[in-house]
Amino acid sequence: MQTLPKSRLLQFVEKAFHLAQRATARYSSKFSKQRYTLHQHIVLLCLKIRKNTSYRTLLDELIEMPRIRNEIGLAEIPSPSILCKAFHRLEMAVWRVLLNLSVALLPTNGVVSIDASGFDRSYASKHYTKRAKLTIQQLKVTLLIDTKANAILDIHVTTTRKHDSQIAPSLIRRNRNSIRILLGDKGYDDQTIRSLAREYEIRPLIKHREFTSLHYAWNARMDTDLYGHRSQSETVNSALKRKYGAFVRSRYWWKQFRELVIRCVVYNIEIDLSN
Repeated sequence: MQTLPKSRLLQFVEKAFHLAQRATARYSSKFSKQRYTLHQHIVLLCLKIRKNTSYRTLLDELIEMPRIRNEIGLAEIPSPSILCKAFHRLEMAVWRVLLNLSVALLPTNGVVSIDASGFDRSYASKHYTKRAKLTIQQLKVTLLIDTKANAILDIHVTTTRKHDSQIAPSLIRRNRNSIRILLGDKGYDDQTIRSLAREYEIRPLIKHREFTSLHYAWNARMDTDLYGHRSQSETVNSALKRKYGAFVRSRYWWKQFRELVIRCVVYNIEIDLSN
């Protein structure tokens, strides 16, 4: 009988499983029941995001996926509640490690674009929003994109109206070794950002807000071809919403942050498979 070729889905599972093995231990503690591994939980959560579906639907489809189950050593199908608890239990630090590992799969050139977008948070806990007197209906998501392969280097998520110029410094500090040239629109026109970038030997290519003729002149002298790569941030933001939804499914706001980081991991793996 002829061996079937690997599907795109199976290749995705292989990549995600390999990254999970590098990022975490096999079990969360020595007292674990050892029924399922952390690696299996991570892969299944990534699959849920990739397929943009619910826990119950994913596990129902998994019954008809013996090759996927064999790849991750899944002897029995977990219940939806087990997978939901795994999502709540896995710390943000684990997903950030996975994000860094997924970036290493992709070719980068240090020309990095920064941009923000909004995601609907209609699934936020109504009790929490009433108690905290929150009226903002969206999450502000800032992505740091390497323009060579559209890899997502880092992500910042907030429920506040924090200005772009207040968010950028923390992203620059965390990723200073991965940035050679920083591209940004006029929202990032701030002397603190420019000084910080130069301190880390990063060339800031950020449009000036045009208050005087000097600002017009500085913008006119900018390398337009290189600055044009900034639009790739908008491409990635659009792709994330188109593939995985323009809203977050998690009901609690602190879990919504985690869901968006998982989307970035899944997106990077998908980009690697496309190359």
